[in-house]
Amino acid sequence: MHRLLSDAARTLRPAGDDRHGPLPPLMLVLTVVTGLVDAVSYLALGHVFVANMTGNVVFLGFALAGAQGLSALASVVSMAAFLVGALAGGRLGTRFATHRGYLLRTSTAMQTVLVAVAVAVAAVADSRVGTGVQYTLIVFLGLAMGLQNAVARRLGVPDLTTTVLTLTLTGLAADSTPAGGAAPRPGRRILSVLAMFLGALVGAELLLHGHLVLTLGLALLLLATVSVTTHRLSTADAVWARSA
Repeated sequence: MHRLLSDAARTLRPAGDDRHGPLPPLMLVLTVVTGLVDAVSYLALGHVFVANMTGNVVFLGFALAGAQGLSALASVVSMAAFLVGALAGGRLGTRFATHRGYLLRTSTAMQTVLVAVAVAVAAVADSRVGTGVQYTLIVFLGLAMGLQNAVARRLGVPDLTTTVLTLTLTGLAADSTPAGGAAPRPGRRILSVLAMFLGALVGAELLLHGHLVLTLGLALLLLATVSVTTHRLSTADAVWARSA
């Protein structure tokens, strides 16, 4: 238990000489954003995911088999937007290959713009999700989450992918002491799961009370905070900013 708590504390407040500097807590915030955004996409946009592509592939199979309540088109549009966003993230990763701080700052600024468009669309529609609003939100949120996923992959912070938890959960069990493993970073792994859970819980609570714009606005605020914070911490010679 002491090891778990110590690792969680180091993740939330990294030491000055930590290899990844401020990246772990910032990426936990992005994990909360993922929970919020997928709550919006699943609960308000017709049972589709914009961050969890495994779920979309499964939903596409279900929809093509004739399952009720699922849209093959929505799943395809979401996956296409995600891939375009991931492509943009890959290009950013190449451009800022030598400075992870500049990479995260730029990508989250771009995400902020994309989610701001989603907030504006939802606000103009007064949170009424017709077909046009549905697909507009799917596209812009899918672009944002594809971008985030690609950048998180390039940043290379262990156990903080921000959008995928399957391997994190597997590692918690497979690498645990009862399994004969060394149990590396148990606190960080649990924090990652809790961050996603928190985003999904808060998002669901807001959406079930009709607060679509507020949910998207919260995601927007968190993204802007990460971008501004990263900008302030990203000095040209920061050791943590060097490629992993």
